[in-house]
Amino acid sequence: MWRANCALCLRLLERGRIRAWVSCQPRFCSNDAPESSTPSPPKANTSLRTKTEKQKRRQQKQTLILATPENNAEDSEIRWSQKDKIQYSTPTIPGAKKNTSVPFPLSYSPEYVEASWYQWWEKEGFFTPEYHDRVPHAQNRTFTMCIPPPNVTGSLHLGHALTVAIEDAMVRWKRMQGYRVLWVPGCDHAGIATQSVVEKRLLRDQRRRRQDLSREEFLQEVWTWKSQKGDEIYQQLRRLGASLDWSRACFTMDQGFSEAVTEAFVRLCDSGLIYRSEALVNWSCALESAISDIEVDSQELSGRTMLSVPGYERKVEFGTMVTFAYPLEGQDGEVAVATTRPETMLGDVAIAVHPDDPRYQAVQGKHCRHPFADRLIPIVTDTMVDMQLGTGAVKVTPAHDHVDFELSRRHSLPCLTVISGDGTMAPSCGQWLEGVKRFDARDKVLDALAEKKLLRNKKDHAMSLPKCSRSGDVIEPLLKKQWFLRCEDMASRAIQAVEDGQLEIIPPLHTKTWKKWLSNTSDWCISRQLWWGHRIPAYQVALPGQSANREALWVWGRSEQQARERAAAQCGVDPASLTLTQDPDVLDTWFSSALFPFAMLGWPQKTGSDILFFWVARMVMLGTELTGQLPFKQVLLHSLVRDRHGRKMSKSLGNVVDPLDVISGASLERLQEKVRGGNLDPGELAVAMEAQRRDFPGGIPECGTDALRFALCSHRAQGEDISLSVSQVLGYRRFCNKIWQTVRFTLGVLGDGAHQLDTLAETRPLSSVDRWVCSRLHSTVLQCERGFEARELSAVTAAIHSFWVHSLCDVYMECIKPLLTQQDGGGGPGEALAGERRAARSVLYHCVSVPLTLLAPFMPYLSEELWQRLHPLLARGGGGGSSSLCLQPYPRSSDLEHWHSPEEESHFLLVQEVVRVARSLRAQCGMTKERPDMWAVCSPAQEQTLLHFLPAVHTLSRVSALHIHCPQGGPGAPPSAPPPEGCIVGTVDHSCQLHLNVQRGRNVDQQISQLSKRRDGLLPKLNKMLSRRLAPGYLEKVPERVRQEMDNKISALEKEVQSIEEQLSALNGLRPDRT
Repeated sequence: MWRANCALCLRLLERGRIRAWVSCQPRFCSNDAPESSTPSPPKANTSLRTKTEKQKRRQQKQTLILATPENNAEDSEIRWSQKDKIQYSTPTIPGAKKNTSVPFPLSYSPEYVEASWYQWWEKEGFFTPEYHDRVPHAQNRTFTMCIPPPNVTGSLHLGHALTVAIEDAMVRWKRMQGYRVLWVPGCDHAGIATQSVVEKRLLRDQRRRRQDLSREEFLQEVWTWKSQKGDEIYQQLRRLGASLDWSRACFTMDQGFSEAVTEAFVRLCDSGLIYRSEALVNWSCALESAISDIEVDSQELSGRTMLSVPGYERKVEFGTMVTFAYPLEGQDGEVAVATTRPETMLGDVAIAVHPDDPRYQAVQGKHCRHPFADRLIPIVTDTMVDMQLGTGAVKVTPAHDHVDFELSRRHSLPCLTVISGDGTMAPSCGQWLEGVKRFDARDKVLDALAEKKLLRNKKDHAMSLPKCSRSGDVIEPLLKKQWFLRCEDMASRAIQAVEDGQLEIIPPLHTKTWKKWLSNTSDWCISRQLWWGHRIPAYQVALPGQSANREALWVWGRSEQQARERAAAQCGVDPASLTLTQDPDVLDTWFSSALFPFAMLGWPQKTGSDILFFWVARMVMLGTELTGQLPFKQVLLHSLVRDRHGRKMSKSLGNVVDPLDVISGASLERLQEKVRGGNLDPGELAVAMEAQRRDFPGGIPECGTDALRFALCSHRAQGEDISLSVSQVLGYRRFCNKIWQTVRFTLGVLGDGAHQLDTLAETRPLSSVDRWVCSRLHSTVLQCERGFEARELSAVTAAIHSFWVHSLCDVYMECIKPLLTQQDGGGGPGEALAGERRAARSVLYHCVSVPLTLLAPFMPYLSEELWQRLHPLLARGGGGGSSSLCLQPYPRSSDLEHWHSPEEESHFLLVQEVVRVARSLRAQCGMTKERPDMWAVCSPAQEQTLLHFLPAVHTLSRVSALHIHCPQGGPGAPPSAPPPEGCIVGTVDHSCQLHLNVQRGRNVDQQISQLSKRRDGLLPKLNKMLSRRLAPGYLEKVPERVRQEMDNKISALEKEVQSIEEQLSALNGLRPDRT
């Protein structure tokens, strides 16, 4: 499983919610809030400091973004010009195979390459497990995965694209290995988000609120919206090339999935794991619903701040602490308390002081008179009170504060609710406040306290303000009767599964975090006060003649009829005499998400036990609880994608990059239009717009799906978070063009059909460079095997890229071009030369075909397009094979074992160093077309290597002749002639030097002038950067990531200046007046 959904689930586990299956008698009914069913206490908020630090880092990054000079923007690193788009214009019926017999375009174009292939793959059923039986190399092994279901309301961003790229690479690799593969797509109904979107649409288009419709009418509006917009994400997944089995696409509100949710709820209730009780929950007054902890954002305030709140025309003041007094009852004196929420004082039931606080020794156990309610409130002592905060006396409001709620339980204090679910003050506050909005009531309470001369002061106070991430509303802790799921035992089993080795977490460093989060569990509130979602299958039972004061009786069932029969059996009455009212609430979306791994496969009707291999935490707990087995055996946590400034990509920051914009390209205007269409506050919007303008002044170039996927997989997924830049993706688009041109050349020398090609097993390399490149290919395939097995996809992409660029293109193709393209004389080539050409053609074919197959999991479109053109060359020679590359056998190192030659690879390293130094010497002299003689002064062993690869050295070094001088003399051979005087010298290593014979009398003044001008332009830049690095406070003020970037730039400039100085020194030695 991958980080996108793992991170989500692990964050949920911070609340801790689920418990393991326990043996118990069947239960069908429950009374409201039984004494034994009190929710476990919430854990103390230990993350406040972390949240504060995050907020500070966020502000620092914003400041840094705005302070960054524009010439440091990413666009300065992006070298691109608008390319002429090449379109695939051959008439092709949707779903028909693309015509690859048309002329080969001159250059790579993503739009051309990506046309038509996906529709053909999907129509042919290549992505279904049923097609497995038609694959010649099929194995009796299964690999199954479900995609982390994105919200139906959302759109994919680069984080999703990373997950898809990694999962699809793994899935395609397994499919090509012959596994029966099932990768199931799905979509989450996203209860709160979807309902909010549809409510806004109703208000905008029809001027109606949700409450103006019946529940059934509103749900029909949601389904209508879903039918119009719900498939957008599926189309984005297709565009990314995800090889999903669309025939099994699963939506969490589908009939079958809804039945699974009902079944799970009933079973968990029967086991005593789900219960109904009254407890404090995070409440959004704007949504009028409880929300989960991960839907609560904390806004850090340094002091008095005016903020917009939904439902208020004016801004509301936060970040102040008010001190007011409670008069002591029966004696003179008062106790002053401090609070940031004076409107809740109507619900105060006690005052708490620390037992050791000397200021309050005399009033411990006394009472104060509430100024607005005719009741006394006791003064209690508790060691949790911070004597240094405020006045040292704390007002206790159990119904509106989590800490106060815990304190009330220790002291048996009552809970008094004074704020209603809609955010208005409750009737218990009195007529003067009843129905008043809570933050308007705040002002009224302060005025009333001042009038009674009880208001002491108000001052700025730094605080963390909890806000609903969905609505922007300020969270109100409210005491509500809800359904809860016990968590402790199931969490323990999830921990034990990892400790016993049944469940493996990759990389292992996350095991500690897994245990820490699961060890701090509390019971999970699974009720949501929405209309869109899985309605809770629980019913309140009314008996004939039942007293209104009787405790509520609840019953659950797979249907109302079953619930009725259960209630009748429990109460001993006729089922027809009962009145059942279904709970109007729905289940938390995450409850259904936790069932996704097995519900999508047909549970409970089908178990699918052999293919339950996905999800994290909650899936582990509910999976083992409801099916009796782990839903997967491995969890892979991949990195987060961050922007180039190191910020997590988030809609709330406006820095999300749409993968389709990277694939197809987008203008700056289009990018900024998307940001303006978001819901950012003015400050965040200004930062987002400016950062975008600096990062992409020319927009985003068209990079294509394959380049994006390869760039995402090229990062170490198990390492640090990924700061993906468009320039990196553009670099891989250029790599795509290099692949394109390589195949174009290959087809040019092989494509006339007149040359017989040997199969992989039959091909025997003849020349030294043939043997070297074949051995390099074997090593590359071996690296890919090991990378995939270790789930290190970056190692696979690096191996493929290195072979294609540095071995195939830079070396092998340069070496064989003269052999394969030169014209023969009238008598034709000799037999030896003909044999060498035959072998080179087969080696070239396989050195292109095999890497294309290695690329297929990462670049499905480009590899399919080129393989379809290349494969017929071997098929005519009897190679055969499947109709699509995605079903070809993935290359195995064992099939290339006959090519393995570690000695050739080891010895060729010397050749590559010689070529590097020779080219450097040529560059120093400004040589382009000239081919001078070159002497190598080396050891006897090096002499043998250079003679072995002599043709390659000639070609790659661009010299007319290579003379080897071995001062020690070869075995039994006299020393060869030394190099002549006047050569320029380059060092390969301690025992090998190159001497390039440069003709004297060349006019080198122009070269010297150009290099001097270049050096003079670089030195001021270098000095400026060095000065910035030496500035006071540099290490303390500048983030480590920025310092590292600066160090890299300085190092690059220093090396370039040093190289120029060396070239100038060499050129000055060639001047005529120096001879």
